[in-house]
Amino acid sequence: MLKDKIQTLANKIYGNTVAQRRHLHQHPELSFEEHDTCAFVKAELDKLGIPYVTVAKTGVLAEIKGDLPSDRVTALRADMDALPITEVDGREYGSENKGVMHACGHDVHTASLLGTARILQSLKADFGGTLKLIFQPGEERPPGGASLMIEEGVLENPRPQAVVGQHVMPLIPAGKVGFRPGKFMASTDEFFVTVKGKGGHGAQPQQNIDPVVITAHIITALQQVVSRIADPKMPSVLSFGKVIANGATNVIPDEVYLEGTFRTFDEQWRKEARERIKKIAEGIAESMGGTCDFKVCVGYPFLVNEPKLTAEVRAYAEEFLGKEQVVDLDPWLAAEDFAYYSQMADACFYLLGTGNEPRGITSALHTSTFDVDENAMQLSTGLMAYIALRQLGN
Repeated sequence: MLKDKIQTLANKIYGNTVAQRRHLHQHPELSFEEHDTCAFVKAELDKLGIPYVTVAKTGVLAEIKGDLPSDRVTALRADMDALPITEVDGREYGSENKGVMHACGHDVHTASLLGTARILQSLKADFGGTLKLIFQPGEERPPGGASLMIEEGVLENPRPQAVVGQHVMPLIPAGKVGFRPGKFMASTDEFFVTVKGKGGHGAQPQQNIDPVVITAHIITALQQVVSRIADPKMPSVLSFGKVIANGATNVIPDEVYLEGTFRTFDEQWRKEARERIKKIAEGIAESMGGTCDFKVCVGYPFLVNEPKLTAEVRAYAEEFLGKEQVVDLDPWLAAEDFAYYSQMADACFYLLGTGNEPRGITSALHTSTFDVDENAMQLSTGLMAYIALRQLGN
């Protein structure tokens, strides 16, 4: 059976896949700077005899064609970049690039797709169709490597009938995977705001225009965009994660700088919310005697899992792992540039469980203590290979 053959191969290459993941984890690179990672992927593909081309400077597009006749095409995607986070000390395979860390599991994604490639290459005689392997840079930073790779034609010549990706999730135990059809992950827009006033002595506020107080009013008032303007049925999040008022206990600064993000699942509301947020912030600043320099960085669209394809992929996962290992997911207001693929083609993005509570592997994504239960990689390669071949009609 195809399932048994793939499981045997996945188990056989497990040690190599873990070793590849650890190498990538030790040598993380930031978005659009993945030169060594790109070279590593190419070297591994060369060993397998899989042809590839360089796309978007540090991205790789590889292709495996089955020996049997078929014109069906499926694309598989992994992202390769890391984050500007300093990893906790003491790990055997910790980052050797200080201040940079694979804190979002892209090392797992890349190593898993390399493992999947190894399995699929060894099964060429058993299937028909074409598999496009997308090793993508720059997921963590706008404009997103996905948009650049699409611009350079990764979804053309030939055009895939489906694009499939996976993402690690520490909240799901290793051994399980999760699916959600329809709208799954949120759009994301970023705000970069400078509130200007007139600084001075904290004991003489009447002589100043206090940008700290203005900023406090802006942050508080903007929460009404979610709580009082948004449709309660439409998930929305507005958060400010950086606020810098470089004064002192008795010094009111001239300006305050802040950064925030807005996320939702509807493009019309997204556009309206951006306009309202900017207008409210500028209006409050003006009404209190200050000014507000409000810049918007329009980010990724929302990610939608095509329902029919997602139902099929979920069924393949149940065949490969067993129904008890496949779970339902809620909408997730994190953002992913895989959304660009989902806006251009039928797509399915699922979550790979990597958590292990008894072993203390529970840290959230984008944290300095993030890690994965590498046992998850016993299935991440085989499952994706099985999904790919079933999607091709095998």
